[in-house]
Amino acid sequence: MSSHRFMRPSRRAFLAGGTAFAASLAAPSISRASARPVFTHGVQSGDVDTMSGMIWTRTDRPARVMMEVSTTESFANARQLAPLTAGPSNDFAVKRMVDGLPSDQDIFYRFVAADLNDLQATSDPIVGQFRTAPTARRDVRFAWSGDTAGQGWGIDDEGMRTYATMAQHRPDFFIHSGDTIYSDGPMQDEVEKDGQLIWKNATLIDEKRKVAETLDEFRGQWKYNMMDEHVREMNALCPTFFQWDDHEVVNNWSDAKDLSGDDRYTEKNVHVLAARSAKAFHEMTPISYTPAEPGRVYRKIGYGPMLDVFFLDLRSYRAGNSLGLQENPADEATTLLGAEQIAWLKRELVNSSATWKVIACDMPIGLVVRDGERVEAISNGEDGSAKGREFEIADLLRFIKTAKIDNTVWFTADVHYTAAHYYNPDKAAFQDFEPFWEFVSGPLHAGTFGPNALDGTFGPEVKFVKAPTEEQGANLPPSMGLQFFGLVDIDGATQQMTVRLMDRADQELWKITLDPKGASI
Repeated sequence: MSSHRFMRPSRRAFLAGGTAFAASLAAPSISRASARPVFTHGVQSGDVDTMSGMIWTRTDRPARVMMEVSTTESFANARQLAPLTAGPSNDFAVKRMVDGLPSDQDIFYRFVAADLNDLQATSDPIVGQFRTAPTARRDVRFAWSGDTAGQGWGIDDEGMRTYATMAQHRPDFFIHSGDTIYSDGPMQDEVEKDGQLIWKNATLIDEKRKVAETLDEFRGQWKYNMMDEHVREMNALCPTFFQWDDHEVVNNWSDAKDLSGDDRYTEKNVHVLAARSAKAFHEMTPISYTPAEPGRVYRKIGYGPMLDVFFLDLRSYRAGNSLGLQENPADEATTLLGAEQIAWLKRELVNSSATWKVIACDMPIGLVVRDGERVEAISNGEDGSAKGREFEIADLLRFIKTAKIDNTVWFTADVHYTAAHYYNPDKAAFQDFEPFWEFVSGPLHAGTFGPNALDGTFGPEVKFVKAPTEEQGANLPPSMGLQFFGLVDIDGATQQMTVRLMDRADQELWKITLDPKGASI
């Protein structure tokens, strides 16, 4: 195990973030005009590779944000970066790609804000850190999960504790597999069941009391999550690689979503809601910017010679949900990833020289996820030959086999329980693919559901599952403990991948070690 696993967490980042955050909440608005700027929601980093990474913060007013980076916590010989302006057009959030970094190094970054109306009025500094990817083999660890602050379960007295549990493992990075916010899930101060108080949202803001419709309401969804101390502390220590799914906009969203019958919404146009959500998503996360398609979520991040991560977007390009029984793959109703994203993924997989090709998918392949009678995910529940959206997956799996692309592993969330699935062509209706694993995790801090039915088209076998029992029912609160994340370790010497399914109490529920095909172990 590499030595950076055992570094003590930097308290400076936590304390700076926590002090500034508390000040921003405590200072009355009438006096803040003359006070020094504060950073309102901590720091974030993301999309880190061997030589670069994104950094993010947000101020409480128009400000000039100075920043510097260093390979030492003391910021000796720090490199000064050109300042950025935090303004109202981006809700006072700033982010940038920091490049030219040394590989396999702990990188510390520091922000200081100066009030644009009085540059002598400067904030306290706020600090974060991340580790760049290696160019040679070393142990790599990452975590993944999804589903934050859903089903009305917000920040209680314990906070979003799964984030604190993950942070203790000091992952090199964290993959947030979607449903990063729940824009369509209003919260109440208290939740009762059978006349008993079972949950109290100790922290709540007005933007979380209704569905998000305006741009500021979508921004508020993100700010709410970052009001949690565990989220902010993990953000200061560990990069997050974000993807999105439906609840960033509205449940089961596609371009065809009809909100005419939903009385919660005065804005009925899903295209308007999606545009506002996308702007908030890119403002409030350290996701990198793709000039070829501004706003794109799918991308590849190379994390050294043993690992490439391919982030998919099953939401932005899909046709509307249907019964999923189309028998012609050319039918536009079968579109899920879309031709351009599929071509990109095939090209990047072929070009990848990494030992492991991790496919971060925001929805599971073989689990049946419904939108009423319609298919919300991929599988139509028929167990037979590929139809509907299954055509795209069948084509992709066939391509991976034909192109002899080894060591693809799929990671996902969405269904609010944890499982390990082995896709076996010998058990499948569609058999033209090599066996592979899919690992499911989540929720991070949301209601627990499941387990879902399996579709036999691609031959999934359940090797492990942890979900509510029939007696426990559905939508269990986080206090029940069924909140899940996964840990993945790639051994620098053997290149073996060990996957562990964990719960928020840090119990190891199940694990497996995979040997890399075609690599010397």
